[in-house]
Amino acid sequence: MNWIRKCRQLYLVLIVAFATVLSAGCAAVQPKDEGLPTPLHTADNTLQPGTIYSMDVYDPLEGFNRRAYKFNYYFDKFVWLPAVNAYEFVTPKYVEDRLSNFVDNLFEFTNFSNNLLQGKFKRTGITAARFAVNSTIGILGLWDPATRFGLNSYEEDFGQTLGHWGVGDGPYIVLPVFGPSNLRDASGLAVDTVAFTQLGPPAWIDNGGLVLIFAGVSAVVERRASSFRYYQSGSPFEYEMVRMLYKAKREIEIDR
Repeated sequence: MNWIRKCRQLYLVLIVAFATVLSAGCAAVQPKDEGLPTPLHTADNTLQPGTIYSMDVYDPLEGFNRRAYKFNYYFDKFVWLPAVNAYEFVTPKYVEDRLSNFVDNLFEFTNFSNNLLQGKFKRTGITAARFAVNSTIGILGLWDPATRFGLNSYEEDFGQTLGHWGVGDGPYIVLPVFGPSNLRDASGLAVDTVAFTQLGPPAWIDNGGLVLIFAGVSAVVERRASSFRYYQSGSPFEYEMVRMLYKAKREIEIDR
């Protein structure tokens, strides 16, 4: 089943390459100064109610991104959410929690490698200890005794690693299926995926069927953990709001 792994890697590489080409094509175009726009004031010099003030997000691919955002809405509505609903219907809550812990434990590989690459050696050691404790006492990660022992999770990805070492976020990108991102984080996602499949837990077993099952379960578990629903924010500026929140969230994650 190595072809499954390679197809996913190829998809991610193509996304990064496509984004790179598009961003290069837009390099000559100066980004619009969306910054903190001049507020709209009322007669008494107070802020106009309902005015949206967005952060400066470089979005030269906005036309493509808005179409990708709409595609993700339909994909979410007709694929992800039905899968999540079916998963919740057939899976007891106790089993859901065990599976969620199992998935999180395997992805400690990504946390470990990126904490190490960022030079956060204390967190690297804690992450390694978490994996060891949960994989043994927690029975393959089905339970999470490490947290009760004070070994907290430090989630890191390669996009954060690049940001930690001063790489800028680049143009904002909405990835089909994956959602909000930017050139740096999309590249980081590709690197993390290749590293996880080639060096991480999927590479430790020679069973393509199990790897495929894990990929499907982990995707559903991750979507289930998110409360976000497309076009249910009540804002006519949802695209801009998500774009702003993504940028702010990543800046916080990189700085912590």
